[in-house]
Amino acid sequence: MAKHLDLEEQEQLDQLRHYWNTWGNLITWVLIVALGAYAAWNGWNYWQRRQGALASAMYSELERSADAGDVAHLERVLGDIKDRFGGTAYAAQGALLAAKVLDEKGKAPEARAALAWVADKAPDDGLQAVARLRLASLQTGEKAYDEALKTLSASFPAAFVPLAADRRGDVLLLQGKRTEAAAEFGKAYQGLGADRGDYRRLVAIKLNALGIDPEAGAATAGAAS
Repeated sequence: MAKHLDLEEQEQLDQLRHYWNTWGNLITWVLIVALGAYAAWNGWNYWQRRQGALASAMYSELERSADAGDVAHLERVLGDIKDRFGGTAYAAQGALLAAKVLDEKGKAPEARAALAWVADKAPDDGLQAVARLRLASLQTGEKAYDEALKTLSASFPAAFVPLAADRRGDVLLLQGKRTEAAAEFGKAYQGLGADRGDYRRLVAIKLNALGIDPEAGAATAGAAS
């Protein structure tokens, strides 16, 4: 025979029922959301790891195509990695490598397109900066000076600012704008630290060729900025 609950136990059950009727649905949904978020987080991490592994494998395939000089296969793999893993660093690095090979093989428009894609889509601003500098070099080589200056007018991470200034100086000098070129070389010289001594000496040579003392040019550029 079932044991009858005493009055105290009945009151506790009544309180529990009231509490559950008041807060039960809320508690249930909070638990569902929390557990769902945990599952989603684990699923996202798994997906990210899997995407990284697949992108790495495809990048290795692209490297093999580059080493073999197989441009047709390289372009197919590049298209695949951009379509399937465009948000990864592997895709950006693959496009940089492909651009180098394409340029060497005389496919300048395709090389420029690959670099422009990295400059626009790479998940890392350092990779974007490298792509812009290389793209500006290709444009300068084709005498597309205005396009090169437009490419170099984009925002660059601090470490790349002096390099962009030096590249702008090269373009301006080719346009016959010696004063503007000297100002850009001065900015580059000022921004390059001791750890970039060889590069800094190269910029100093450019300033000397324009009849400007490097230190004076750097000071002038600093005052102007």
